[in-house]
Amino acid sequence: MTPVGILGILFLLLALYCGTDPFKHSAISEFPDFEAYKVDMPPWEMVPMVRDKDNLLQKSEIKFLNQVQGPESMAFDPLGRGPYTGVADGRIVFWDGEKWNDFAHTSSNRSELCNPKPSPLSYLPNEHICGRPLGLRFDKKTGDLYIADAYLGLLKVGPEGGLATSLVTGANGVPLRFTNDLDIDDEGIVYFTDSSSKYQRRNFKQLIFSSENGGRLIKYNPHTKETTILMTNLQFPNGVSLSKDGTFLVCCEGCPG
Repeated sequence: MTPVGILGILFLLLALYCGTDPFKHSAISEFPDFEAYKVDMPPWEMVPMVRDKDNLLQKSEIKFLNQVQGPESMAFDPLGRGPYTGVADGRIVFWDGEKWNDFAHTSSNRSELCNPKPSPLSYLPNEHICGRPLGLRFDKKTGDLYIADAYLGLLKVGPEGGLATSLVTGANGVPLRFTNDLDIDDEGIVYFTDSSSKYQRRNFKQLIFSSENGGRLIKYNPHTKETTILMTNLQFPNGVSLSKDGTFLVCCEGCPG
């Protein structure tokens, strides 16, 4: 057989393997109802052209290397102490100027399953048990820390820390599946994202591949305990940030941009 024929057979076998996935290596093999959604990218003229000409990010100093696993959002309390950050094992820790200290946790089911592991990815199978705090913001007036936990929803813990209290686990009858980030205005109103109505954080690859459009931007009023959905049909919404004067907010939609 000629080399071209051998290559042709190998290519055919590779195509059959990829098409049938006999050993279930594909990221979507365990999701028989997987569906891909169209992503409408913004026009090119809307893409910001401002660049960091001085490469300031590349020149920045890396802090706390190998001291915390999987840090996500960071926050400083109303007195300027911190930073506080959520880590892969479900804890929220803070820096006191010399070392990292435990401050709070979102799950009441912590056990040896949540003990330190070799890498942040090692925690994925038990994140729904140990909790996975992502977005963090302090209410500047009360000192309460609001937490967006990927599995446990929106929570709050007082200035003393400890076990956080659950505030929101669903909106309009639909459970929060992937609570991601949040911000708080001057009146204490909380704005937060639920990244998907189908996939949880441990299935983030499937969410990225599918561009599933079940994400939501939600508002929570702690004074009335009311939850209001502001936007729906978002594709992997995550970061949320209010403007300084509170007149608008910016939400990062992970798939379109």
